[in-house]
Amino acid sequence: MQTIWLSGAEWLAVLRIGLGLWWLESWRHKDKKGWFERGTGIAWAADVAGRHRWSFVKTGFATVVEPRPRLMAYVVVYAELALGLGLVLGFLTPVALVGGLLLNLLYLVLMIHDWAEQGQNSMMALVSGVAFFGVSWQTWSLDSATGILL
Repeated sequence: MQTIWLSGAEWLAVLRIGLGLWWLESWRHKDKKGWFERGTGIAWAADVAGRHRWSFVKTGFATVVEPRPRLMAYVVVYAELALGLGLVLGFLTPVALVGGLLLNLLYLVLMIHDWAEQGQNSMMALVSGVAFFGVSWQTWSLDSATGILL
């Protein structure tokens, strides 16, 4: 593979780190007080799920999220932080990439009517797939440095 400036593995690491920074920005800009104390994030998602045209979204949200809104707020917010850190540092990278892909697909399905969010989530999902299948943890990662994953 011929590339400019960096090797192919290094460009994949750049892509992985950029995706991690995107997750960290998603975590950073969240109003955590609103999410944790007032339940704003889950309330917003409940409204979206309640009006969703696909019944499995309404049913799934009512079954999994609604009974435990506070716990789910923490899961969402700290999942974004964990994904960001895992990807930037390259720690358990395949797990972070698959987890991020699944979270993006969940967001994609939940917000099927919001085209602005669709672009972000579809691009993040695409980068996750490329970074996963390109084995982006080979370079500039704790996984590579420690030999955890090769």
